[in-house]
Amino acid sequence: MSITAVIAEDEPILRAQLKAKLARLWPQLRIVADVGDGEAALQAIEEHQPDLAFLDIQMPEMTGVEVARSLASNPQHKCHLVFVTAFDQYAVQAFEADAVDYVLKPYSDERLQATVERLQARIGQGAAAPAQDLQALMARLSATLAPQAQPLRWIKASVGQNLRLIAIDDVLFFQSDEKYTLVATADCDALIRTPIKEILEGIDPARFWQIHRSTIVNVAAVEAVTRDFRGQATVKVRGRKENLSVSRPFSHLFKQM
Repeated sequence: MSITAVIAEDEPILRAQLKAKLARLWPQLRIVADVGDGEAALQAIEEHQPDLAFLDIQMPEMTGVEVARSLASNPQHKCHLVFVTAFDQYAVQAFEADAVDYVLKPYSDERLQATVERLQARIGQGAAAPAQDLQALMARLSATLAPQAQPLRWIKASVGQNLRLIAIDDVLFFQSDEKYTLVATADCDALIRTPIKEILEGIDPARFWQIHRSTIVNVAAVEAVTRDFRGQATVKVRGRKENLSVSRPFSHLFKQM
């Protein structure tokens, strides 16, 4: 039986190195795609339905953790995940679960061989990659990597020449460009220099959903979700004229709407 895999690593040299080492240590493994960012990784996994995916933690567009979280929300997810990480041994303890494995950079033949053997045994036994276990792992991983994170309650933002304190509950959506992040409320637009990724670390993911790499929306403020003929979703927020685009990696959030 042919075993297939996707490799996602944003450093071309490391990606080529991992591909070459896997070819030597596991000749029967067929790499169906190797990509350089998280969004491309998710698309490749959806397209090829591989048995395995090697995901770098820090990637453009989406991190490996975000890709895994998206996969975990899909009950049809069957792909075994291996995280590729430069984190130290303490942080990596969060990966020690039956659902996944990890490989530290730089890749050593010994550690990669152990990963290959573990995966071969798991696949040989017909072990599944249950989404529920992966979701629990993602929660544990987030807590391990950011144990000091404090919930965001207020936003200090510029409104014209004035500085305004905005309660997080009043925010309808955040939207970033290259320099600033727009904080949109029912009665004003304000600007901050905090990037989207930093905002995500301080807000409740059950109340605020990332729907695009540059957009976070308050779920309670969503008035309607529409789709065009291609299936591209857009979100209408109450009291605002904007239609916010939902990128493909986050479209699963609105399947029940």
